[in-house]
Amino acid sequence: MAKGMYLEHYLDSIEGLPCELQRNFSLMEDLDNRTEEKKAEISELASEYIAKVRNLASEERVQHLKKIENAYNKCKEYSDDKVQLAMQIYEMVDKHIRRLDADLARFENDLQEKLDSGILDSSDEKQSRKDKNIKDKRASHGRDKKGSDQDSPKQKKLKNGANISESLLAMHPSDVLDMPVDPNEPTYCLCSQVSYGEMIGCDNSDCPIEWFHFACVGLTTKPKGKWYCPRCTQEMRKK
Repeated sequence: MAKGMYLEHYLDSIEGLPCELQRNFSLMEDLDNRTEEKKAEISELASEYIAKVRNLASEERVQHLKKIENAYNKCKEYSDDKVQLAMQIYEMVDKHIRRLDADLARFENDLQEKLDSGILDSSDEKQSRKDKNIKDKRASHGRDKKGSDQDSPKQKKLKNGANISESLLAMHPSDVLDMPVDPNEPTYCLCSQVSYGEMIGCDNSDCPIEWFHFACVGLTTKPKGKWYCPRCTQEMRKK
């Protein structure tokens, strides 16, 4: 494939990337604004509660604290949504980086094959001219048939060189789809894989894993309220 085709295909693949990134960044900014509003609301509710707590009945205190708790839960929900958007942005960019790496590797492979093919063609052409010159010289000097059929050391060298080049071409790597994963990229979930797709965080602050893929924990949508991973759930049942 020509380098122009590689470039054209890659540019087509990233044509919608800026719009997708802009949309996610706008959503993250909106979540930030909502979070700030909720934080201001929490601050007002807390100040009001402290000022009136002595005059409030027990039921009114509970209701007031419930409002503060709901506001905190809403802030956490906004934060979780923001983390999900950030992970989606990372995955989108990482996908295109891997695509670029793969295309570059394929292009380098094609280029090397063409260079090696040109060297072989040049060697074959020189060998043909050498053979013709040797045959003409042998015919002019009246050498016997046996001598004319033998190869000179230079001819053997050319043939050996061609064979070596052909073996190198046969051994040239062409598999570029299995791109290496960044060893520094953190892993998550029960499957110990990198982050991808929809993920959910365990509400246990001491959870050793923290984040889980929806599919690995049997989820299709984000559950309401607090969610604990299978390991933490099992540990809490033991207690």
